[in-house]
Amino acid sequence: MGESRQVLVVGGGNAALCAAISAAENGARVTLLERAPFELRGGNSRFTAGAMRVVYNGSKDLKSLMPDLTDAEIARTDFGSYSREQFFDDLGRLTQYRTDPDLAETLIDESFATLQWMQEKGVRFLPLYGRQSFEIKGRVRFWGGLTVETWGGGPGLVDTLTDIANKHGVTVLYGARATGLISEHGRVRGVTVLREGESDVYHADAVILACGGFESSTTWRTRYLGAGWDLAKVRGTRFNTGDGIDMALTAGAAPRGHWSGCHAVAWDLNAPDFGDLNVGDNFQKHSYPLGVVVNNNGERFVDEGADFRNFTYAKYGQEILRQPRQSAWQVFDAKVTENLRDEYRIRQITRVRAGSIAELAAKMEGMNETAFVQTIEKFNAAVMTEVPFDPSIKDGRGTRGLILPKSNWANPLDEPPFEAYGVTCGITFTFGGLHINRAAQVLGQDEKPIQGLFGAGELMGGLFYFNYPGGSGLTSGAVFGRIAGRNAAGGGIEG
Repeated sequence: MGESRQVLVVGGGNAALCAAISAAENGARVTLLERAPFELRGGNSRFTAGAMRVVYNGSKDLKSLMPDLTDAEIARTDFGSYSREQFFDDLGRLTQYRTDPDLAETLIDESFATLQWMQEKGVRFLPLYGRQSFEIKGRVRFWGGLTVETWGGGPGLVDTLTDIANKHGVTVLYGARATGLISEHGRVRGVTVLREGESDVYHADAVILACGGFESSTTWRTRYLGAGWDLAKVRGTRFNTGDGIDMALTAGAAPRGHWSGCHAVAWDLNAPDFGDLNVGDNFQKHSYPLGVVVNNNGERFVDEGADFRNFTYAKYGQEILRQPRQSAWQVFDAKVTENLRDEYRIRQITRVRAGSIAELAAKMEGMNETAFVQTIEKFNAAVMTEVPFDPSIKDGRGTRGLILPKSNWANPLDEPPFEAYGVTCGITFTFGGLHINRAAQVLGQDEKPIQGLFGAGELMGGLFYFNYPGGSGLTSGAVFGRIAGRNAAGGGIEG
């Protein structure tokens, strides 16, 4: 028998760990290079809630992913189903049909099998009750096609995958920053690594890049996303500065995708510049479909009810960035505050509360008070109160006569106390990246695979444009990470 292949994985999040586990189970000797120190490990994955979008056919499929799901839970919950066609429709519609069809098909068709693989390895899944369901007349209803999350959220996922990788014999090196690719005769043979102030060369038969996009570099953001993006907050890790993309482009890889686009959300106005692992993703503010969103001119600027939250949240962050002072306010009244997500109840929050709209306006720093009061009065008068309110469906309870309508879930703001939450733009990850095929091979300028080089996760270009179906990122990382690991180890194509 020949000696097993040596595989280097660059990155430390979900995609990288899935790639490392997959390569190891296919017989490779695997070393994972994580740029962050141990205490900051895990990339963006560690900052997520752990939601994963997956094709499933009813509760039977979910039961196979979540063996702990009880008969009582199944009896009182409308989990629905999420078909291959629905996933395609959502991904196509939100990306304005620019998504690469091969990448999209691979993501969708491999989603369930990949989550099953993760579950069999030891990842625990559970229903995404707190963020994707409402209780309506005694029954729990899921909405938006997103049903599954990992136990312990992103931190739990990273810890579990790390344990699994260790059990498979993966060597994990922390504080190891890959700085360049080593190529010989047109084939990638290793990476240069900076660790503890010393530069070294690590040789390998194949390299998998899974070290994120460029959202944490103010220089790259401004260069590719445009003016003003240097002012955005970063939701996750400070270490995603485009290293993997830069190394691959230098080695002849082709760029791909929406380089001026990104996933960006409503983020607490006074959150730190980078993610805080003690808070995780709770700086996000995603219950805006239940209220109204206004800028400091007192004007609404988005249709808060255009679609389910997980089909609009990733594009509304950039709309906030375009507003005066790069900020906005989400406003709610007492009718809906009990339905706000848990992130509205944390200690580190920018919130004002008042007994009247005028009093609330006076407490909203920077607000044009007169215009804000007039906006709320016009909005209240326009609500179609004859249509029943139901947050678990697109209920058609909109507005009439407004230049900018609210299409669903409209309620007059007329029941005190009133609350307003200050938000800014929080960037999650960038959409532009490397040209990667469905075998997770990185392609060169000639559209031929660069031998020995694979990629997965947020540095893939071509999958997301303009917008993003919530929960697709972790699933994409796992799907293409698994494929990359298998192929890099020689378990599929010749790498």
